[in-house]
Amino acid sequence: MTETEAAQDDFPFWSYEDLALLVAAILPSMLAGSLLVQISRASSKGVQTLIFQSTFFAMLLAALYLLVAWRYRRSFWRSLGWSWPVPGALWSALAGPVLAFAVGSLGVLLHAPEVPDPVKDLITGRASLMIVMLFAVVFGPTYEELFFRGFLFPLLAKSFGAFAGIVLSALPFALLHGAQYQWAWQQITLVGVAGVVFGFVRHRTGSTAASTIVHSLFNGTQFVAFLLTLPRY
Repeated sequence: MTETEAAQDDFPFWSYEDLALLVAAILPSMLAGSLLVQISRASSKGVQTLIFQSTFFAMLLAALYLLVAWRYRRSFWRSLGWSWPVPGALWSALAGPVLAFAVGSLGVLLHAPEVPDPVKDLITGRASLMIVMLFAVVFGPTYEELFFRGFLFPLLAKSFGAFAGIVLSALPFALLHGAQYQWAWQQITLVGVAGVVFGFVRHRTGSTAASTIVHSLFNGTQFVAFLLTLPRY
């Protein structure tokens, strides 16, 4: 067996024990976010949400780093598939907007209900608009792809095969957005379909960066459509 083949057999080198530790970090991360919201005494609901989400993601990202880079002494970004240059970068960039329109069309076919969008409550001016856009288009997709397609997908794919890994990693991704869409099954299904496509891109390219590009431009296209419904700031 060559060194390359041995490395492939060893990947992913993390285990379900590490997954359990990462899941266990969710509650402390939520508590830390809630605590910072209380300490900040921010009166704006939008600011409170941004503080909570920033703390929550930062804590989970730190936990993920400790599990991958510190525990196993491996490169964090390379281990989670963050390759550079990004394979299929152009096709990934084109796939994001196409997927956004396809999911929108599927939503019409499924008669997806209109639900109050909490994002509107976060936008009170140009500054908050820029912050929300950064979270929706840059930070959010990057965090989510590292967790679901960088960490979870390889573990599930090794156990159950690539197809099952793609679908199974898309399920918790969809459920994560359930509260945002008031648990409407149509909306959760649409998010799940997008998650399957992100997983497929991750599998075919071997790159979490590629799936992040698709995810970011998918969100970006939806965000632009959303902005068209808002008053001009």
